[in-house]
Amino acid sequence: MTQASSTRVIAALLGAVFLAGCLQNQTVSEQGVIVGNGLAPPGAPLGTCWGKIPTPAVIETVTEQVLVTPARVNPDGTIATLPVYREESRQQIVTPRTDRWFEIPCPPAFTVEFVSTLQRALQARGLYTGVVNGNMDDATRRAVLAVQTADGLPSDVLSIKTARDLGIVAVPRSP
Repeated sequence: MTQASSTRVIAALLGAVFLAGCLQNQTVSEQGVIVGNGLAPPGAPLGTCWGKIPTPAVIETVTEQVLVTPARVNPDGTIATLPVYREESRQQIVTPRTDRWFEIPCPPAFTVEFVSTLQRALQARGLYTGVVNGNMDDATRRAVLAVQTADGLPSDVLSIKTARDLGIVAVPRSP
């Protein structure tokens, strides 16, 4: 096996590991590429791959005074005994947990050549200063995070929209 083919196999395996966090119920081929629909939002087309950003629920603690024993009032209107209260604290969900879904390139398209093209596209825009090596390394992820955060998607997982905006994935034609 040549060094170039070894690099491709390693990159394919790393790509599979990279996407495994976003996919479930997938099939893994002999080359380590994840195949199948996997984890997706309801109604997602078959054969598409998705990433998600979970937004945690916002929970606050509410404390209330609960009347245990009411005040006793004498016939002349004076208070015989004061009321008794206890504090009751409970947690309340202010904003429920949500998942923000976004389409991502599927593993068969996520090759060394694809990542190299991504790195060159990010480099041309001044977002990536590393070596174009085809590895989805920390510097590449930081550049993806920077471009996507500026577009309202705070994730270092490359979205199809960002890939299209960078010109590295074809825009589908209208029928």
